[in-house]
Amino acid sequence: MNYRKVTAIFRMSLLEKVERKLQELGVKGFSISKVKGYGEYADFYAKDWLTNHARIEIFLDEKDAEVTAQAIMDAASLDLEGDGIVAIVPVEKLYRIRTKTEIVDEG
Repeated sequence: MNYRKVTAIFRMSLLEKVERKLQELGVKGFSISKVKGYGEYADFYAKDWLTNHARIEIFLDEKDAEVTAQAIMDAASLDLEGDGIVAIVPVEKLYRIRTKTEIVDEG
C-alpha cells in the first residue's frame, strides 16, 4: 500500500470545523498541534510577527490524500491571506510502535 502524509497549517479558529469535516470523511486518525509562525500573512502588530495556527498531520492511503486535502482546504478557507497551507508528501514506510511491524494494509 502506498501511504501519504497530509500536513495542514491553518487558522486556529477553524480547528473544530476542520475536525468535523475529517470525521465526516471517515479519517481514522490524525494529530493536532498548536504552532506559531508566519508566511503569506504576518502580524506586524505582534513583537515577533508570529500568529497562532493549528497543524494537523494525517497518514493515509495514497488514494485518499487528495480528497482529504481538498476537504481541509474547504473547511479552513476564509478566502483571506493567512488561511494556511496543505502539503501531501510520500511516506516510505509506516510502522506501528506497539507491534514494531510495518503497516502494510489498514483495510
